Formats: sequence, structure tokens, C-alpha cells
Amino acid sequence: GDGSLSGARELAEEWDVPIVGLPATIDNDLYGTDLTIGYDTALNTIVSAVDKIRDTASSHERLFFVEVMGREAGFLALNGAIATGSEAAIIPEYAFEKDQLAETIENGFRKTKNSSIVLVSESESTGGAMKVAERVEKEYPQFDVRVVILGHIQRGGSPSAQDRIIASRMGVAAIEALLEGQRNVMIGIVNDALVYVPFSKAVKKNKPIDEDLVEDLRILSI
Repeated sequence: GDGSLSGARELAEEWDVPIVGLPATIDNDLYGTDLTIGYDTALNTIVSAVDKIRDTASSHERLFFVEVMGREAGFLALNGAIATGSEAAIIPEYAFEKDQLAETIENGFRKTKNSSIVLVSESESTGGAMKVAERVEKEYPQFDVRVVILGHIQRGGSPSAQDRIIASRMGVAAIEALLEGQRNVMIGIVNDALVYVPFSKAVKKNKPIDEDLVEDLRILSI
């Protein structure tokens, strides 16, 4: 992640040695690459867990807040919500609007839905799923609220096929980069093409969330 790359950058500058890094973090928050190694595996773990939670949510007509990792970035929560048909995602990039969330959930119950699932990033700005659930339950007691914190299961398990493929491609690219004389760069993947990203950009710039995906989730939740 950014901590490892920051350390690699300092080593490269202090000892003047060529270093090429690979983006490995489930948060997918490194600037200059569409994907990071581990992200897809974690996302698949979230999807599998939420699919199971949906069964209980539906049978008992409940509102579940599911906390996923992503302390400073909402990629797991946002894409996990879209992939699982969840009603909303609460992420650090956007302010939490309690009343708007309640309206979305109530609209769903008024139509055909008998349950709701909201994915929540574990970030300090959101307060995590427990804090969010407490605030919603206090003002909207009509909801039968439950909280699930997925925790460290998101960090383990067998890598997905996509993670295995991009890790292999990036590994080959890293060796080639060193042989070419590249130094102080991270291997990134943009539009399925491998690119070199200077350490300074990879760790200093914030990777923006895709606003189109935020809008897609809003539309899908209607």
C-alpha cells in the first residue's frame, strides 16, 4: 500500500538504489492505477458475505449495515454495494446524509422490497457501521436494524483469477522496468495497459472515486 511505497521511496532516495514497486492493497486507493493487487479478491469476499446476509435480511425484513474495509477510500463499499444490489454505500468521500438514506430505504419498503442492506466504509469520517446504525435507529425506530462487521476475512483467502493475472503481469513488468533502468516507479494498470507511475505521484495524490458509479448506485437503489 501507500506505506510500503513511501518506505521504498525513502530507501531509494537514501541509498540511491533502483526500486520498482507493485501496488498491493485491498483498498484500491493508490493513484495512477485502476486496480491494485488484492482488491478484487477482497471485493469477491464482500460479495459472497453480503449475498448470504441478504437471505437473513429478506426472511426477517431487516435493515443491515455491513462494515467493510477502506479507512480512507470507499472503493470496496461502493463497488461492493453495486455488485450485491445493496441500497446504499456510506463512504469517506461523501458526507453521510441520514435523512436521505432513510428516505431511500423507506421508498424501497413502500414498493416491493422487504429488506435493505447498506455497506459502510470503516473510516473515521463515517464512524463505522455501529455509529451509523445507532444514529439511524435512534431517529427511525421503525427499522429493525442489525450490524455486521466483516473484518479481517476481507484480507485473506485464495486470490481471485483477476488478482493472480494482474500480479503476474505486473511482476513481469517490474523486472523489465529494472532491466530498462527505471527507478522509483510503481507499476500501474490503466485501461488494461501497464504504466510506470512515479512514487511521488502514487503516494502523494489521492485517487478519486468514480462519481458515475455513485450515481449508478443511486439509480439502481430506486
